[in-house]
Amino acid sequence: MRKILFLILLSIGLLSCKREDKTQRQKPLVVATTSILADGIRNMLGDKADVRALMPAGVDPHLYKASVRDLDLLQEADMVVYHGLFLEGKMTEIFEKLSYSQNLINAAENLPEELLLRSGPEAHSVDPHIWFDLKIWSIALSNTSVALAAWKPEWKQEIEQNTAQYLNELKTLDQEIQVKVDQLKSSNQALITAHDAFAYFGKSYQLEVKGLQGLSTLSEPGLRDLTGLIQFIVDRNIHAVFAEQTISPKAIEAVVAGCANQNHQIVMAGPLFTDSLDAPDTPAGTYIGMVRSNLQTIYKNLNP
Repeated sequence: MRKILFLILLSIGLLSCKREDKTQRQKPLVVATTSILADGIRNMLGDKADVRALMPAGVDPHLYKASVRDLDLLQEADMVVYHGLFLEGKMTEIFEKLSYSQNLINAAENLPEELLLRSGPEAHSVDPHIWFDLKIWSIALSNTSVALAAWKPEWKQEIEQNTAQYLNELKTLDQEIQVKVDQLKSSNQALITAHDAFAYFGKSYQLEVKGLQGLSTLSEPGLRDLTGLIQFIVDRNIHAVFAEQTISPKAIEAVVAGCANQNHQIVMAGPLFTDSLDAPDTPAGTYIGMVRSNLQTIYKNLNP
């Protein structure tokens, strides 16, 4: 019943939203759901469009609920780009509704199935944190670039040039990460965070990673999860665990306290940036800056 009421209200909202006159704009408006995705699109489109992130910096996309103002912005946009893979879990029905009247791109739609990590057979069990594997993220951005060029064919040459340059920067960054991670692996360290956001990172760079919570921050860690993780840290002589920018540090603080009870002192480092960039004009305010900031924090605290 609650779901039906939501869809009715959404339909009314989408039909009744006061739209901005698109013909009066100097540039087309492109709305991307997350700050991470918006940054990639800005790099591909350059100054051709006004690119805005729907979710502000520091917001958890797993828990995000669209407001009436958000619905207005989505309707006013000339193009909406969303991440997909159920990252924006509470907005799935909104995208389904928008697909009948709005230009939409699902950035992760055409990724090869074998590249995706799953916790189960259901559609929503796919791990959506693909931006932590720079190779997969490059494929997603490349596919999005093709879709943007199809939307604006007159921009195709510039989009392709911008995309090629940006993907080359990501390739360089990918190599930089591997060098640092190889040093951490040699000292038997593992990356431990509040929720399981770094599985793609671990797979890509062959670094063991563990999260106290599951793929979504909607899940809650149990006592068994907590005690098992504490024992793993003690046994492996892990030097630090990491809080995350969009998640309360209480659960990871309990890990630190549990290790102390076993006479194993560890550092609670971070926070790492996982589901969102930092504020604009900060070191982690771009995707490349975010990845480098995370890498520096991880390396500094785990490297003996």
